[in-house]
Amino acid sequence: MSKLALIIKREYLAKVRNKSFIIMTFLSPILMVGMVVLIAYLTQLNDNEKRIIGVFNESIYFSEDFKSDDETGYAHLKNTNLNAAIDSTLTMGYYGLLHIPSKTSIEEASKHAYFYSKEAASLSSLKEIELVFEERLRDEKLRQLGVSKQEFEHIGDAFEINTSTFSGEENLKGISELKASIGGIFGYLIMMFIIIYGGFVMRSVIEEKTSRIIEVIISSVRPFQLMMGKIIGTAFAGVTQFIIWIISGGILLLIAFAVFDIDPSVLNSTTEITSTMNLPGGVSMPAESNELLGGYLQEFFKLPLLMLVIFFLIYFVLGYLIYSSIYAAIGAAVDNETDTQQFIFPIILPLMLAIYVGFFSVFSNPHGPIAVGFSLFPLTSPIVMLMRLPNGIGEGGVPLWQLITSILLLIATFIAIVWLAAKIYRIGILMYGKKPTYKELFKWLRY
Repeated sequence: MSKLALIIKREYLAKVRNKSFIIMTFLSPILMVGMVVLIAYLTQLNDNEKRIIGVFNESIYFSEDFKSDDETGYAHLKNTNLNAAIDSTLTMGYYGLLHIPSKTSIEEASKHAYFYSKEAASLSSLKEIELVFEERLRDEKLRQLGVSKQEFEHIGDAFEINTSTFSGEENLKGISELKASIGGIFGYLIMMFIIIYGGFVMRSVIEEKTSRIIEVIISSVRPFQLMMGKIIGTAFAGVTQFIIWIISGGILLLIAFAVFDIDPSVLNSTTEITSTMNLPGGVSMPAESNELLGGYLQEFFKLPLLMLVIFFLIYFVLGYLIYSSIYAAIGAAVDNETDTQQFIFPIILPLMLAIYVGFFSVFSNPHGPIAVGFSLFPLTSPIVMLMRLPNGIGEGGVPLWQLITSILLLIATFIAIVWLAAKIYRIGILMYGKKPTYKELFKWLRY
């Protein structure tokens, strides 16, 4: 077995046998699943809580408009005054009190209406009450104009234009954003993997350097072999951990939902007011139809998923090798982890830039100059290119020449970065007691 293979095996076994690695491998899925279950349980519990609102209506309007439903109940207070109504609301533990004063017109009554509560009322509760007022005020204005409610509803029908490709295939709204989001998930996974396991490589180098074991090791192997062995061995350990997380997390999630009788659909509920409100009269706002949902699922399965997985692995491997080489060089240049802080931010910056710029540029125009430029630049292409790839390769997607150029630039950058990192690693691995600066690192590159 070659020396590089032995180093890879040693690094892999050292990582997977480490107690902290074993604990986090099995503890992380439990913590993540526990957090998801807790959020789902609390969301479900919160949805089951019914708010009671007192209504003190002194006007001749709105007498039949505030009707109780599954989420909000209305208790109508009569034959009293405002102070007594407030006291009754507090005594009964109601969520709040809606007061509508007696005025000569519905506009005046609405204008001087108040909602009282102990604390600031939630936007969802206020929006529900405001919708009732808006409906009645609109009906009154329509009556004055001589337009019936049915006529207005017909006039105000929403319009959605039909979309299709030139080949005659119908498109769905937001499908481009959905594709970019899926690519963004792949890109985000790459970023997190690089940061986490690149840090492992750096800490491993620092530990061996400070313990002086490195002096014994490099008497038998070349520094370049040692650096590459650490990078590849840590990558294998990370992949092992990631696979265990996916399998164990999925199994635990299914078991937790079954044991606690939690409906997974509660995690899909949005917090936006317009999606949770009821219209006056107890009529619910229309949700996405099953047909539309089926259309999006159909579009999802039309995505080139196998191609995405293949290029995810390609870009992950190349991106990881580039950044891990830099992490290894930093680990060799310093004596402790505290000294690495001045070098870490410049490494993470391109990854963060890729995520934010990628989302903003790819969502708006996946073929624009910013999206194309960042998908070709080697330090950001592993993330941004994956955001563009769900649109496919070729016509309507990523041009083949851009994809090939991006991969070739990544390979060339990897060779250059590894060569430069190896020069720093070779010198820095035996340097002790001196805090390096950028000027020192540039000197090492010339040796």
